[in-house]
Amino acid sequence: MPLEIIRDDITKVHADAIVNAANPSLLGGGGVDGAIHKAAGPQLLEECRTLNGCEVGQAKITKGYNLPAKYVIHTVGPIWRGGNNNEEKLLSDCYKNSLRIAKEYNLESIAFPLISTGAYGYPVDKGLKVAISVIGDFLLNNDMKVYLVVYNKEAFKISEKLFSSIKQYIDDRYVKEHTEKRYRNIEERQIREIYKESMNFFMEEAEQVVKKRCLEDVVNELDETFTQMLLRLIDEKGLTDSQVYKRANIDRRLFSKIRSDINYKPSKSTAIALAIALKLNLDETKDLLSKAGYALSHSNKFDIIIEYFIKEGNYNIFEINEALFAFEQNLLGV
Repeated sequence: MPLEIIRDDITKVHADAIVNAANPSLLGGGGVDGAIHKAAGPQLLEECRTLNGCEVGQAKITKGYNLPAKYVIHTVGPIWRGGNNNEEKLLSDCYKNSLRIAKEYNLESIAFPLISTGAYGYPVDKGLKVAISVIGDFLLNNDMKVYLVVYNKEAFKISEKLFSSIKQYIDDRYVKEHTEKRYRNIEERQIREIYKESMNFFMEEAEQVVKKRCLEDVVNELDETFTQMLLRLIDEKGLTDSQVYKRANIDRRLFSKIRSDINYKPSKSTAIALAIALKLNLDETKDLLSKAGYALSHSNKFDIIIEYFIKEGNYNIFEINEALFAFEQNLLGV
């Protein structure tokens, strides 16, 4: 199951468990911690009193009480002290230990806030990178629906360097495409009549040729379908089905539907996600998309961002979705 980045109040997320960015006492506090305790009701505090606190990087589980979630997994993130005091490892441990508990309890879904990025001062872009990395690694070997919950747009940002690089790439291609399109529209109006007259002649000739072909000839010339090409590429690259659907951030059941239906037409997001999972180059990606009736266009920011990552040789689906979310585009695979 995939990782999904959502904007929401974590106390309202319907998941088997939500993660509380707690303080070491586990007795409530401000920010996410205070909001979760308030929404869960006083019984949560009563149970937390029995846990004898929690060390930084560790995690403990309680019931969810009045929350939509059945459980709350409490973890204590590190305070940011400049980055040279083991903060990254401790933050990674928060995510790892929370996921470990979720797996031990056979949970199917879990929702995380961006741990330590509030009052504890962990830089948002660095904290986001840790979260994406740890959760992504976990999902390559485990089936679980994971939500990364962002309260508002301002609380979410990718690295300034990456954001600027992608923005420049979009501007160079998106603006150019639309400028050229305006000129093309002018030229088209000027030549439309001449073109129409020429095409009428050729269309009449082509119709006569088509009429001479029988239906059997046409059917026999059908090209490889999306599913056929996908399965061929999986075999050629020596990958397993599970490697592909996990890398693509798509559900196993959806992949099974695609595999079992030779004429299955996926959404564009799913088709691109599978191309990313197979690490196809740009031309190969366009070929696979064409089998499902799609194309990449420089008039679409989503498409340009995908092209950017493919040209950069970055096929990490979670990092791509991180960038898509930052630019307010639909995510891949989910």
